[in-house]
Amino acid sequence: MRFIMMGSGGVGGYFGARLAAAGHGVGFVARGAHLAAMKAHGLRVLSPRGDVTVAPVAAAADPATLGPADAIFVAVKLGDLEDVLGRIAPAVGPATTVISLQNGVEAEDRLVAAFGPGRVAGGVAYIAAAVEAPGTIRHIGTNQRIEIGTLPRGEAVPVATIVAALAEAGIDAEVAADIRLAIWRKFVFLVALAATTTLTGRTIGAIRADPQARALFTDLMAEAAAVGRARGIRLPDDIVADRLAFTDTLPETMTSSMAHDAAAGRPLEVDWLSGAVVRMGREAGVPTPANNAVAAILALRPGPARQASSDVPQGACLSP
Repeated sequence: MRFIMMGSGGVGGYFGARLAAAGHGVGFVARGAHLAAMKAHGLRVLSPRGDVTVAPVAAAADPATLGPADAIFVAVKLGDLEDVLGRIAPAVGPATTVISLQNGVEAEDRLVAAFGPGRVAGGVAYIAAAVEAPGTIRHIGTNQRIEIGTLPRGEAVPVATIVAALAEAGIDAEVAADIRLAIWRKFVFLVALAATTTLTGRTIGAIRADPQARALFTDLMAEAAAVGRARGIRLPDDIVADRLAFTDTLPETMTSSMAHDAAAGRPLEVDWLSGAVVRMGREAGVPTPANNAVAAILALRPGPARQASSDVPQGACLSP
């Protein structure tokens, strides 16, 4: 199959490299030093699941030069999505499927509005990976899984074929029976992980060991779950307890991509995480005081907290 990774950071770079190493055609969209290094030396992935180097690599700043493709994975920051919609349009052919591997719960609706339900599938990526140096992706831990599922009116989308290609590349991939539920299951956890690691500058090990931080983590998840249920998502009654138990199994050093962005002075995705919980909670009449505090505090953070920068790739520190 022919893939385009719209964003070649921890998420797009890692999964794209695995697909390319398995013999699939993969085009990588990147920019700056990362793009230059990929063109000069290829793309290298360092991983406990096995290192891989893709060289030469098809990489460009403009996705239009890489298409059309069978599938386009969108793996940039959520703030860049509106710009990305127009840029990937020339690479969306009559048989192309567009799949977001972004954080948050709002990307799929925007993709469907742009390309129609017959061109979009829902996706969730679970991996801890980031750009260690230009041209090099560092994978932390062994999680590297993707769930893809059919969205309403998207029954013709070849979800099973795409999942089979991912599995062939050694990626833990599966077809999600309810992709909206899978997206929200990740979102509930990620909202808390991103908020607490960014606010404190500490890793998950320190947060879960501190009673007050652990309580905040729990409250953030509970609010997100309540909002999801109010929007018709069939989250199980024990979702918060389940995600908290999972949190206790994570490597102590794990953090979030938003915490990395904060440390580097980059724009934050808070508007699409805690900010989204607050916004959707207000619409549904669900109180969200903990997430409201997070959104308000991070909105005052010095630097470009809200202004997105096009093609900033997405890294991830996520759960199964």
